Amino acid sequence: MKALIVCTNHVTFPNKPNKTGLWLSELTHFCEVLDRHRIMYDLVSPLGGAIPIDERSLDLKDESNEKYYGDEAFRQRLETSLKPSDVEAKNYRLIYFAGGHGTMWDFPDNAELQELTKVIYENFGTVAAVAHGVSALLNVRLSEGSRLIDDKYLTAFSNLEETLSSMASEVPFSLEDQLRENGAHFTKTMIPFTQYIEMDERLVTGQNPASAKKIAKKLVEELIEK
Repeated sequence: MKALIVCTNHVTFPNKPNKTGLWLSELTHFCEVLDRHRIMYDLVSPLGGAIPIDERSLDLKDESNEKYYGDEAFRQRLETSLKPSDVEAKNYRLIYFAGGHGTMWDFPDNAELQELTKVIYENFGTVAAVAHGVSALLNVRLSEGSRLIDDKYLTAFSNLEETLSSMASEVPFSLEDQLRENGAHFTKTMIPFTQYIEMDERLVTGQNPASAKKIAKKLVEELIEK
């Protein structure tokens, strides 16, 4: 089994001077579980090349972040991610979209990522995403024309979490609202920023950074241990 992990290339906010990008723990927590089970994975981004890290997420007190950010080989992979055209969907049983606010700009309308997602899903693979990474699923359409997320139960970074993060005025749209408008059944935890995942057949989503490790564990349980 091999996984495809997708990260953002986008770095700028419309008004805030600080840089956005990947939320680091949404990658490191996920990779740690995969590495523990010897599951191979490739890193891809919409443009390929360097994957920026949101400076707010560089918490090196987090053991997973410290381990991976301090690993020169892993840092090199972040600098040299593949482009969607470099990979073939048939080689993967799983696609996972890591989050970070940057994804809100370069995930939703990327036709190449949508095609990879569609093919992996229709080949009986699993689609997973966490927090803002769920934005990648907004416009994925299956071969018969329906949206992947139509009538599916899922979760993502919520309106309340966006407001509490003081980011509601920066994002290009409300992810929670748009997922609902595009036909999904949106669910969320009562307590913001706490671990929460939703699973609907071969679609697994997590609400926030705290949920990335739980997604990975659930995927391992479903794909390997059953």
